[in-house]
Amino acid sequence: MIQEIEYKQVGKFEKTKFEKIHNEIFPDSSIASKLVANEIAALIKQKQKEGNTCVLGLATGSSPIKVYEELVSLHRSGELSFSNVVTFNLDEYYPMDTEHQQSYYHFMHQHLFDHVDINPENVNIPDGTIPVEEMDQYCIDYEMKIKQYGGLDFQLLGIGRTGHIGFNEPGSHPNSGTRIITLDHVTRTDASSDFNGLEHVPKKAVTMGISTIMKSRRVLLLAWGHKKATVVQQTIEGEVSSNIPASFLQQHKNTTIILDSEAASELTRIKTPWLVDQCIWTEQLKFKAVTWLSQELNKPVLKLTDKDYNDNGMSSLLAVEGSSYNLNIKIFNKLQHTITGWPGGKPNADDTNRPERALPAKKRVLIFSPHPDDDVISMGGTFLRLIDQGHDVHVAYQTSGNIAVTDDEALKFSEVAYNFQTNNKGNNFKKVIEFLTSKNPGDIDIPEVRLIKGLIRRMESLGAIRHFGLSDEKVHFLDLPFYETGKIKKNPLGEKDVKITENLISKIRPHQIYAAGDLADPHGTHKVCLDAIFEAVKNLKNKDFMKDCWVWLYRGAWQEWDVSEIEMAVPLSPHEVNKKTNAILYHQSQKDRVMFQGEDSREFWLRARERNRNTAMLYDQLGLADYEAIEAFKKYNF
Repeated sequence: MIQEIEYKQVGKFEKTKFEKIHNEIFPDSSIASKLVANEIAALIKQKQKEGNTCVLGLATGSSPIKVYEELVSLHRSGELSFSNVVTFNLDEYYPMDTEHQQSYYHFMHQHLFDHVDINPENVNIPDGTIPVEEMDQYCIDYEMKIKQYGGLDFQLLGIGRTGHIGFNEPGSHPNSGTRIITLDHVTRTDASSDFNGLEHVPKKAVTMGISTIMKSRRVLLLAWGHKKATVVQQTIEGEVSSNIPASFLQQHKNTTIILDSEAASELTRIKTPWLVDQCIWTEQLKFKAVTWLSQELNKPVLKLTDKDYNDNGMSSLLAVEGSSYNLNIKIFNKLQHTITGWPGGKPNADDTNRPERALPAKKRVLIFSPHPDDDVISMGGTFLRLIDQGHDVHVAYQTSGNIAVTDDEALKFSEVAYNFQTNNKGNNFKKVIEFLTSKNPGDIDIPEVRLIKGLIRRMESLGAIRHFGLSDEKVHFLDLPFYETGKIKKNPLGEKDVKITENLISKIRPHQIYAAGDLADPHGTHKVCLDAIFEAVKNLKNKDFMKDCWVWLYRGAWQEWDVSEIEMAVPLSPHEVNKKTNAILYHQSQKDRVMFQGEDSREFWLRARERNRNTAMLYDQLGLADYEAIEAFKKYNF
């Protein structure tokens, strides 16, 4: 058996009564991906030394991208050859032409095969162009070819939110082989952003079966981000079931699941470690445990009893604290101190127990918004409060957001502009109209179309901030280059992106920076925008003005911080909630036909209202005051 490398993870894995698959947790996907690539490289080199072929099963999707980047880097540095490698990919959409930008054939060549010395004849990817009547025989032949090479030495996997591995959706049988399947609606919804809308996502796919995967001698499954946390927990801790196809890996003798901290967040040893073993009760863990217990029992913090703690695995916490009475008061006070109506700090007040400093009384504030509406959706009430309380507020829209404008919306604006003009200046609009009326799904927008779509979002942003009373000169459109590809897929973060961000921070010299801390997708726009800010802050941290700068992170449209992570909670009045809603509605291109709304069909203004209301209700359930709505923030310590 191939000896896999030793992973130096966050906290040594110990199998517990809850966990049934070996797993390792890392602070972020970059570190983990590099180690996974090193294991694959070590296997290839060992096979070369033995004079044998190395047979790899490969996955697509966002999870393995950095693994492939590292393998390409090892090859370019002369450390790794793929001359002895044969690959079999897990799956492909059906029907799907190889030249289609969303085909897995295109994906694999773009990210790996075009950059290494693998023999093209050794590359095997399910063919999405095979006629339906020939598909059964094709799948049998795919299986037979894997067997002819002696089976898979190594299988790399991702995991879908349905629990699928490959495209083995819920209901897949453990004895299943390569076949054509119907995609689950959740899977198609998750892919909709890649295809520019759900209606363009294929409904079928060709996939290796569960049985094929289980015969691999080594399996590594990758999962990144909080959106995978629930299905990861079900896979590792749940029963083996066809409802979660990945759970069949519990029966594989050489599987490791590789996680980042967010994907691991629902595991019992991470979420509620006191239920697993003895804990070192740090102050943060005490806060997490008590707020969890309060929610679990639906009791206010101050009403929790010694029996409540003892019955829920926290007797050791009481031994440390002495009694539930003293502990409850301490946690209640900590919760209360997160609440402030003064997000920029309250002037002439004791700030000992406040989230923000009192001085300087008038702060320079820089709000970063990945897309042109994230600012008002995620922190519109706080934004308004900062303006009303006299701070020098600036907002920076990091990307144009043009990809999220529908063709119909762009066409409507172009036709209005074209018909309004009476001279030859209308030629560009005519070009746009001709392109959009003949555009096919998957076509890359021409520059003029991207400009129109970007301008639509820019003008919507200006309308929203004017509604708040902020002047146009306080608005900065960064148009970070990584985003401007004209495609759904964006470029990696580059030096220019960081430098643009760095220059703006240096110009504003802010006392406060607000940024979107939504890390659901390690290759998504929010993550890249946040990385640009983090890199810029790191480069500037020794500057004198940065010593007075605090960074606050807000969540995106889909999720709020866990209450144990919230360090500043800003209550909103009914008037502020309404004004925030009206600001969101200025973004008309995102109102009725949201391009990338995920599985939540509600409009953004409704999601924002409900999320802020739910946070307020949570504070009320914990025993705090009942506010109309609350926006929450977590401090980033650089």
